[in-house]
Amino acid sequence: MTSTKAPGAPPPTPVLWPDVLAAYAMPALTAGLAGAVTGQPQLVAAALTTIGGTSALVAAALGATLRRRPAHTRPARIPRPLAAAALGLAGALFGLAAGLAAAHWLPQVPALADSPWPRRLPVDLPVSAAIAATITAWRRLPATPRSGRKTP
Repeated sequence: MTSTKAPGAPPPTPVLWPDVLAAYAMPALTAGLAGAVTGQPQLVAAALTTIGGTSALVAAALGATLRRRPAHTRPARIPRPLAAAALGLAGALFGLAAGLAAAHWLPQVPALADSPWPRRLPVDLPVSAAIAATITAWRRLPATPRSGRKTP
């Protein structure tokens, strides 16, 4: 079987939708099953909305950003695990800020005044964002090139 790729051409850019689909489905499935097994209907609802939705949104945004960015713009000295951890921490901080803001403002909406849902957001959003950002960064960032290292 022959390849249709021209010699010397860069590898094709991977598509984003499988990452986004997995980022929604896996947390939604695991948290939803945990909520069903433990008898927590709020966790089942959160799994399908804030947990899975946040993961998919972060995976789509970060994946699209990393996809558009040339691979050589990341400093070669930063190992992929460290870069993925840093992006995961950044995702958690953004998720925490969004969760705290939403938990503060959403109870002021009359329809959500008595709902327990806004109180879950400061936990659901940062955890989902951190996991999705770390996994997406790990998959999308190139490995640190080893050509600059000297071998003994």
